[in-house]
Amino acid sequence: MPSPRDLRALNADRERVVTLLAQAAGDGRITLEEHAHRVQRAYTARTLGDLAGLTEDLALPGAQPLRLDNSRTVTAFFATERRSGRWVVPDRLVVTAIGGQIVLDLREALLQGQRTQMYATALGGQVNLLLPPGVTVITRNLAEALPGTRPEPRPEPVVPPGAPVIELHTLTLLGRIHVRTPRPPRQGLFTRRPRA
Repeated sequence: MPSPRDLRALNADRERVVTLLAQAAGDGRITLEEHAHRVQRAYTARTLGDLAGLTEDLALPGAQPLRLDNSRTVTAFFATERRSGRWVVPDRLVVTAIGGQIVLDLREALLQGQRTQMYATALGGQVNLLLPPGVTVITRNLAEALPGTRPEPRPEPVVPPGAPVIELHTLTLLGRIHVRTPRPPRQGLFTRRPRA
């Protein structure tokens, strides 16, 4: 698989970077001349790595508009770990929460492959997985594969052609793993609706 830095950038990725550059120019962290130079480079960037290099000196890693670490593990040891915003999900990810909490928000994430294998372990902790609509999750409990256990027969979910799939292999001991697709915000009585 290609490195996250080598993946092609989308227009939405470029706009995220340009927004942070505008904030940095407004705060005086970069000059207007440097702002113009970086914005030009952002709009001509081809890869996510080209874009990430434009903001590395302007924000902490957790506040970057793009997160491109090559890590295939997320661990929370009596702490809280969060991945959200625009980040690259590798095709194989190991998630371990020991007495802590991990929140993986995939609603704006970029899945590196069509099929992602995720191994989630919660030992006295929690793993929360937030998914966008259209992602199919196939859950397999690793405890059922142990000798002397009888796995419950479960039907496999129907995967629409071309839909991304997450194979979630779970193991819990005094912990929880939650998978959910948050609903879009409801239109209220006084919410403006776009005109046709």
